[in-house]
Amino acid sequence: MALAIKNKVAIVGSTTLSTPLGTATIATTSKGICKVALNEATISPSFNENHPYLQQCKTELEEYFAHKRTNFDVPIDVSFGTPFMQQVWEQLLAIPYAQTSTYGTVAKRLKNDKAMRAVGMACGRNELWIVVPCHRVIGSSGKLTGYAGGLAIKEWLLTHEINK
Repeated sequence: MALAIKNKVAIVGSTTLSTPLGTATIATTSKGICKVALNEATISPSFNENHPYLQQCKTELEEYFAHKRTNFDVPIDVSFGTPFMQQVWEQLLAIPYAQTSTYGTVAKRLKNDKAMRAVGMACGRNELWIVVPCHRVIGSSGKLTGYAGGLAIKEWLLTHEINK
């Protein structure tokens, strides 16, 4: 079996999934899903596509896009991130489906009111598109700000969740 290394995380399987927004690339370690990226072919070719975490993630994403799932149960592996990033991503997981939070609110939950930019940077480094919902974080003015996949995709995801 091929083994790829990404940011010192051993990837044991990868696959792709067609979504309404394009092709999602999904990768897993032995601990859980470590990447869900849109229209990004950073892990190729696909290998060990039948890994149980990959199959579970594909099913859950399909259910999400069909409005049958509001949260994800697939195990995730965020060991590629710094401890601060992991704390931010944990806070993102607490943002309910179809709701938003602000970078400032996430920083306050981390007990560091001045960490808004660092929260934004952690959101930008989130490799678990949709599963760790950084698209639910908006600017304090209520405007959509920053999204690695582009603001049009962020808007689409939020609209998708609201129009369940």
